[in-house]
Amino acid sequence: MPTTDRTETAVRPLPQEGEVDTVLRACRILVAITARSLAAVPQVTDPLQMRAMVVLRSRETLSLGQLARSVGIHLTRASRLCDRLVSQGLVDRTDDPANRRQLLLRLTAEGRDVVDEVMRQRAEAIQPVLARMAPASRRALVRALGDFDRAAEGFEERELWAMGWTS
Repeated sequence: MPTTDRTETAVRPLPQEGEVDTVLRACRILVAITARSLAAVPQVTDPLQMRAMVVLRSRETLSLGQLARSVGIHLTRASRLCDRLVSQGLVDRTDDPANRRQLLLRLTAEGRDVVDEVMRQRAEAIQPVLARMAPASRRALVRALGDFDRAAEGFEERELWAMGWTS
């Protein structure tokens, strides 16, 4: 597939209002699917917990500071959040052998199962929507979403993870 440079992108016309509205409607559907997937898992009591767990699921271990930065919250808030997750048995907290002043966080097996279940719930909710589309429309949608993903290059990965989405 040919690559595009910034000069080619600069001469493209801006999206029209109807195009933006259509994408916003699709976003609302995806947000509703996300909300349902979170509500289906009783261990997750708020979206911030899920955001932290998704970030932890993507890594072997993280320090509290790394988690706070990845999720986009203050260190104090991250500490309170981890206290709740540890008390629920979803996260393990251990001393860092390389730095005794630092803690390492990792999901427990139950925590990994919770994240996996939320992702499974999302996939199950999206599947029937796609099934109602004609195969050619599905292929076009997948191509268009791939283009959208590539066009969003530079969108901070931290922002995507902070919303509880995996790549």
